[in-house]
Amino acid sequence: MKVALIGLGEVGGLIAEDLASGSTLSAYDMEFANAESAPSANARTVRLRAASDHADAVNGADVIICAVTAAQTQAAARATSPGISAGAWYLDLNSSSPGAKTAAASTINDAGGRYIEASVMSPFPQQRCASPILLGGPYAEAFEPFARRLGFSGVTVFSDTYGKAAAAKLCRSVMVKGIEALLTESLLAARRHGVEDAVLTSLSDLFPGCDWPTLSRYMISRSIAHGQRRAEEMREAASTVGEAGIAPLMSSATAERQGWAADFRAALNTHDLVSMLDQMRLETDRK
Repeated sequence: MKVALIGLGEVGGLIAEDLASGSTLSAYDMEFANAESAPSANARTVRLRAASDHADAVNGADVIICAVTAAQTQAAARATSPGISAGAWYLDLNSSSPGAKTAAASTINDAGGRYIEASVMSPFPQQRCASPILLGGPYAEAFEPFARRLGFSGVTVFSDTYGKAAAAKLCRSVMVKGIEALLTESLLAARRHGVEDAVLTSLSDLFPGCDWPTLSRYMISRSIAHGQRRAEEMREAASTVGEAGIAPLMSSATAERQGWAADFRAALNTHDLVSMLDQMRLETDRK
């Protein structure tokens, strides 16, 4: 099959690696304009055709896989639609709200494509194309065997209605990204007051069986490494909560804390939780 990738960042690059041996690949990423960017490096690593724009990338493609940042979901659909072939599958992996996914679906379907909503329900780098993915929309059931043929072995048809898979993903994100933000804020403050051991011991008592220092370092590091992308996702989560008629107080606060954490990348070079917190505190004091 001819497969086009829109977005060749972390997720798109991994998908390209997994599909390279069995598909003819083309790709476009706006960061191709910068030869030193991660998407440009991914394009050089994997054998594919680096396209000049969205429409060029999807020209003649049987399957289009969109893996851009959450805020770019609708813009990517609009930019892709002029080049889409009649009947082409459009798999949207972006972590966007039900409203954004539904709008993108209208754009693609009106252009003659077949839009499939997709929600990745675990960190993608761990299982890559075998990750659990919920498929949604009227074309989901028909697309499932094509997805498995490509190598997406963890797909499940979740709903024939657009928006349901997105809602499941982003309501989960309220919890997962919220816990990351809570641990960041709690333990930074605890370290400043010199009480981090007491806090971690209390967490172990309340939630036994968990290695809280290790888990805390991992979750805080995810916010540091991917804070900007997570902040975008949490703004989409806030939209999802708002679409349910609930004030997104926690989601909005989490978006702010996730975006804030992205400024502390030097802390990723530390080897344990305390030294990570100390590095973050040092950089905070410098600002």
